[in-house]
Amino acid sequence: MTDKNRVLIFDTTLRDGEQSPGATMSHDEKLEIAALLDEMGVDIIEAGFPIASEGDFAAVSEIAGLAKSATICGLARANFKDIDRCWEAVKHAKSPRIHTFIGTSPQHRAIPNLSMDEMADRIHDTVTHARNLCDNVQWSPMDATRTEWDYLRRVVEIAIKAGATTINIPDTVGYTAPRESADLIRRLIAEVPGADEVVFATHCHNDLGMATANALAAVEGGARQIECTINGLGERAGNTALEEVVMAIRVRGDIMPFTTGIDTTKIMHISRRVSTVSGFNVQPNKAIVGKNAFAHESGIHQDGMLKSADTFEIMRPEDVGLAGTSLPLGKHSGRAALRAKLKDLGFDMVDNQLNDLFVRFKALADRKKEVFDDDLIALVTDAAAADQADHLELKFLRVICGTEAPQSADLTLRVGSEDKQVTAKGDGPVDAAFNAVKALYPHSARLQVYQVHAVTEGTDAQATVSVRMEEEGRIATGQSADTDTVVASVKAYVNALNRLKVRREKLGSDVKEVSYKDVG
Repeated sequence: MTDKNRVLIFDTTLRDGEQSPGATMSHDEKLEIAALLDEMGVDIIEAGFPIASEGDFAAVSEIAGLAKSATICGLARANFKDIDRCWEAVKHAKSPRIHTFIGTSPQHRAIPNLSMDEMADRIHDTVTHARNLCDNVQWSPMDATRTEWDYLRRVVEIAIKAGATTINIPDTVGYTAPRESADLIRRLIAEVPGADEVVFATHCHNDLGMATANALAAVEGGARQIECTINGLGERAGNTALEEVVMAIRVRGDIMPFTTGIDTTKIMHISRRVSTVSGFNVQPNKAIVGKNAFAHESGIHQDGMLKSADTFEIMRPEDVGLAGTSLPLGKHSGRAALRAKLKDLGFDMVDNQLNDLFVRFKALADRKKEVFDDDLIALVTDAAAADQADHLELKFLRVICGTEAPQSADLTLRVGSEDKQVTAKGDGPVDAAFNAVKALYPHSARLQVYQVHAVTEGTDAQATVSVRMEEEGRIATGQSADTDTVVASVKAYVNALNRLKVRREKLGSDVKEVSYKDVG
């Protein structure tokens, strides 16, 4: 990195983000998200934790072989077995990196029951081993912000002398504050021998709501790599959000004279895809990518926006990949208009995909007066989910509901090549419909999350339903959209069951086999 003000973006959506309970992604979804990250200009993609499972190893290895420009990084604990496995996964990348870590705070030193000297020796040996395999080695003292200063300075020096090229300083539990974050990086650079020859990185969690502020403060202190995730996905309260730090640097260049290599016009598209595949909906008031981020309802705000957009917007919607206008389509719109609109939204479709979506679009347009951008995004998402449904398929559903309980659902479900029908009762139409599915396809999966969101406004709005299900440690998400909430619910439920079936057939290869694996 020659430009001293260039900040590297290290995305860990596929590793730390996926550790968020229930956010497990399939192999193909990981490949898709990695390709989008690479395309948008992410400098380093932490593709996973290769030792965790055969599924993680396979995903990291394939991402390493497919990456066009990004450095591909794998995570490894401070032992030779982890590091060797990591190298096997990433060595095929054009630019590979090994990221190894150990917890250095008093709380984390107690886990492996190592003395300070024993841990220091292990850091030296494992970083040396990693550097003998790979020229690009990142080292992290987990829970650095709660590590004693003298010991942190000592182990950082050891890691640098052993060959680490990037030193990451994780705020693993979101404990620090912006001033502390900046001072810590500044002191390490000033006091540790050899610090001026490596890149310092920051990895912040959002437990106190300060992840973005702490990351930017660390850059002010001299860090030149930010570890982050799309939508701030991550354990507990999440990680530093990529979209927030990137747009903060772009918008406030007057006080933060830094640059990144991110194509910001691709932010909204990847945000939506990560939300879909993870099953974690973006809150409406989320900075940059929330549904309300560029919405104005107050009369004063609307008046100001009509006169001049910069009265209440510090960035343009187009800067993050939102269309400048949201012109609805209708039942008389043709394929050309649909293709153009989809392209504006970031979806390039081949003819057969467009033809299939056009049929769905026409059916929706017959039920709605206007089809808006968010409706189209929901259609694309629903079509992608339907493509994966090859064992279970909803064929017919009729529910009876009202003030008199119990409610009932008459359901026909295709199971394999056979159509099965049943009528079931439940506490409400959705519960009855789910009971009907379970009667026709018995399973032990437990419904963990059930969420319904209106895609647009009005009584004819599509409902997007997300479900998350768990079965013997395997987690799968399902999502679907329909103007009928119960229909969307059953399709999402069936979609999740299809995914669980695929994972059972893979003998659980996507199940994480290593439980202690957090590095920030």
